[in-house]
Amino acid sequence: MKWTLLALLVSCALMSHALADTLYSATQSDQSALDIGGTQSVVLSDVKVQKTDGSASSADDAGFRGVNAAVRVYDQGQLTLSDAVIVSSAPHATGLFVYGNGTATVSDTTVTVSGSGAGGIEVAGGGTLYGSNLTVQSASKAAIRSDKGGGTLVLDGGTYTSTGTNGCPAIYSTADITVSNAVCTSENSRAVIIEGNNSVFLRNVVLEGNDQSTKSGSIHANILLYQSMSGDAREGTSEFSMTGGTMTSHSGALFYCTNTSSVIQLCDVSLNLSDDNTLLIVSAGRWGREGSNGGHCSLEAKEQTLTGSICVDSISTLSLTLSQSTFTGSINSLQEGGSVRVIMEENSSWTLTGDSYITDITGDLSGIDLNGFTLYVNGVPMIP
Repeated sequence: MKWTLLALLVSCALMSHALADTLYSATQSDQSALDIGGTQSVVLSDVKVQKTDGSASSADDAGFRGVNAAVRVYDQGQLTLSDAVIVSSAPHATGLFVYGNGTATVSDTTVTVSGSGAGGIEVAGGGTLYGSNLTVQSASKAAIRSDKGGGTLVLDGGTYTSTGTNGCPAIYSTADITVSNAVCTSENSRAVIIEGNNSVFLRNVVLEGNDQSTKSGSIHANILLYQSMSGDAREGTSEFSMTGGTMTSHSGALFYCTNTSSVIQLCDVSLNLSDDNTLLIVSAGRWGREGSNGGHCSLEAKEQTLTGSICVDSISTLSLTLSQSTFTGSINSLQEGGSVRVIMEENSSWTLTGDSYITDITGDLSGIDLNGFTLYVNGVPMIP
């Protein structure tokens, strides 16, 4: 049985109801197959949702407010969705979009999005989305995404795959995003992008990226923490935290911080660097005002193994804390000139793989192995 949008809206006049074995479809511009707003509370299971045609008349309305999404939850609408299939192939038609005071709780559902300018699942304007055991694939924008006004997005289990290039990460955050026990893959882009005063928390996640950006001035990296100055995200500290799991970069540095302050926390994560063996870049880039667009990063490693090189340019800063952790690598081996403080807590070690230049080091220095290289602290060689 096929329900039209009109039939759905009539049925949604009830405050709470359950429907099953139903197909919802939309083909008109600015039309959603499921459109849940006001104070509606909707429960759906075993349904199929299709948005096969009809582009948004405004890209901003689509990206910021969810207009034209296959499934849209907004105002104070509430959706509980299980065992569903969502397919969206229209331009600017996100698979599932939660906006404002809307809340969606979704489980055991597949979301496939192939239209241009569209993401997989998304929150914006304060929306809240809880998901479990989802399978999400997106071909243009991030499989897990947020936009202006942020919100809360919490996921447990599932597979999230982005296949596009130039800004099609597995996760794009202008919100508070938490993912546990899942696989997140970007086949041709960064794995994670965090903009401004927002966060991504991962626990027992398999995370993989392959940055193939061709934009002028782009620095390839798996995790980007930045501020674009577009107004889409509040200025402030970007936060990335990962506990357990595996992170793999197929191109560029593992982390890149630019034009923002950032905190990176790693605990017991298996890290696989790309061939250039760069762990972290903190530097100016193609965003912000030249001369004041460096990065300011705090990297905190606990029970963690770190390898690779770290580069901090002259207008950037880094605080590296090793807690029950090991670091095998170099810092500013080319004398990039940035301010770098290293804090060595007990049961931690640093084995140099090249001459390194930092501005301060504190803590238990017995774990430093110069390995035949020189560690310069404020220009003065450290004596073993």
